[in-house]
Amino acid sequence: MWESEEFGSEHVGRPGVLLADRSEPGPVYFDTGSGPSVHRSTDWWVYDGTLGAPSATELRGACSCGWRGTVSYPIDWETVDRRRPYLAEVSGPEDDWEAHIAQVTSRTAPLPVDLTALLDQVETRLDALVADEPLAALRAAAALERLSRRMATDAAFCIDADGGPGWDGVAQALGISERAARSRMTRHVLRR
Repeated sequence: MWESEEFGSEHVGRPGVLLADRSEPGPVYFDTGSGPSVHRSTDWWVYDGTLGAPSATELRGACSCGWRGTVSYPIDWETVDRRRPYLAEVSGPEDDWEAHIAQVTSRTAPLPVDLTALLDQVETRLDALVADEPLAALRAAAALERLSRRMATDAAFCIDADGGPGWDGVAQALGISERAARSRMTRHVLRR
């Protein structure tokens, strides 16, 4: 799984699989015997045709937001180590997912250059403080959390999604789904 720190669970990437007919299979379920739970997996290597799983022929980049890469990469099952399939080369799909994240980022609300520089300076200073004075770093982090919560609440009150950019515009500006944007805005507004 590939993650973007900025977008969290909204944009988790992975190698997605395609079957020979170009369809994307659902999860593979493994009955481990007794008990109420059945293990389920969407890891690309479980689609190897064994234990009743479908046999994947290609990989492509996939994202939890629903995005799928347009380029596919053939799977050579002969070169996949069955004991450690997660070590197989999947850089093509990962590069495609990173390009998707770059596109999402390019559509978000831009941060002012001076603020970006200031945030970089704060991070650098806090990194040094963690090494030298970890308790002071924790106190500074708590101050930043309070400041962030207050600013997020104030900003949420200033955004009129219904009369302004609309929920789809808010979602795009934040790089997240409309559902997540509504949830985030509601959470900030309810803090007040």
